[in-house]
Amino acid sequence: MNLLDQGLLFLVSLIANLFSALAGGGAGLLQLPALLFLGLPFGLALATHKVASVFLGLGATARHMKSSSLDWKFAAFILAAGLPGVVLGASLILMIDDHLAQGLLGLLTLGLGIYSWFKPELGQVEQQSNRDRKGYLIGFAVLFIIGALNGSLTSGTGLFVTLWLVRWFGLDYKSAVAYTLVLVGIFWNGSGALTLGILGDIQWSWLPALILGSLIGGYLGAHYAIVKGNRLVKRSFEVVTVLVGISLIIKAFSA
Repeated sequence: MNLLDQGLLFLVSLIANLFSALAGGGAGLLQLPALLFLGLPFGLALATHKVASVFLGLGATARHMKSSSLDWKFAAFILAAGLPGVVLGASLILMIDDHLAQGLLGLLTLGLGIYSWFKPELGQVEQQSNRDRKGYLIGFAVLFIIGALNGSLTSGTGLFVTLWLVRWFGLDYKSAVAYTLVLVGIFWNGSGALTLGILGDIQWSWLPALILGSLIGGYLGAHYAIVKGNRLVKRSFEVVTVLVGISLIIKAFSA
């Protein structure tokens, strides 16, 4: 790539990952279409995007670790539920046409934003719930399904994890986003990138600009989420989910 294209990639990555770190997902809304626009085929663009997304998690984690106390037993539960789904989804996506799935995912993602918008007190105060055996089993099953979507599709699945942690387990938005960025950003996306890299290819020469934008954007987005609190995070979540949902629906119908 020439210097201008690298600069464009960095700018897109910075903006996409800043808002993703604020909202708890959605970096693919801008980053993946940019890779496709610049000429990468879908499978190669998806794998390259997944690798860059790991550095969103690292940038956000560097900020959250200064002020957030994660429950590492609960974090291990999220990893155990989601990682097998991620590997399964990443193994299947290169073999199937994903346009119908993108359209359905777009509708569901749009619904998440609308649902949150009409629940003004949702996720503003942490009230732990469904921490019994039945609650954990249901939570595990849903996280596995979200993991499969994360491995197989391009945008918005971190948003699903964020809202599920808020709605089912009673976390506030700021805490849920911290879990999403650390666990989905680093471990889920890392597993998906590794699987896609083994089964396909990664455009290594494009990664320096994407990685730099992801690290800086992730750190800045996490900083604003911590400083400004749940109200800003909730509004960011709602805006990003609506935009991601509309984007996926348009892509599905224009294909």
